[in-house]
Amino acid sequence: MDDLGFHLVRVRYSGAKTGRSQLQIMAEPKEDRDMTVEDCEQLSRHIAALLDVDDPISSAYTLEVSSPGIDRPLTRIEDYERFAGELAKLTLRFMLDGRKRFNGRLGGLDEDGKIIIETSFGRFAFAFEEIDSARIDPAEILAREATARS
Repeated sequence: MDDLGFHLVRVRYSGAKTGRSQLQIMAEPKEDRDMTVEDCEQLSRHIAALLDVDDPISSAYTLEVSSPGIDRPLTRIEDYERFAGELAKLTLRFMLDGRKRFNGRLGGLDEDGKIIIETSFGRFAFAFEEIDSARIDPAEILAREATARS
């Protein structure tokens, strides 16, 4: 994907148990610009050709290529620095102080390389490995865009 000018954000295979298998490839351009429908089409054709040759999935599935979107998942440690200052929702693998879910503002990384999140009930630092899933909370972004349009 690097050769085509895109970063891989996430690969997810789901639905195998229900019989509606889907392979989701989420990517974004390396350059600072929005992902276009044409980008998704280009990547979809390229990935489909590779999958046809290697055939890693034996059952029928649907290939979906998309951008991360406004509520993008945070999948790499670099994402936490890149999006420092944004609101985010994190879910931990295990409970901490009686909770697994933390909503707040990303504070980048501390001196130990732990991810910082400022919540309404305090500041927390997590190792990347402790986080099960995380995504940007688009509430403020949507509000900024609405204000800019008015």
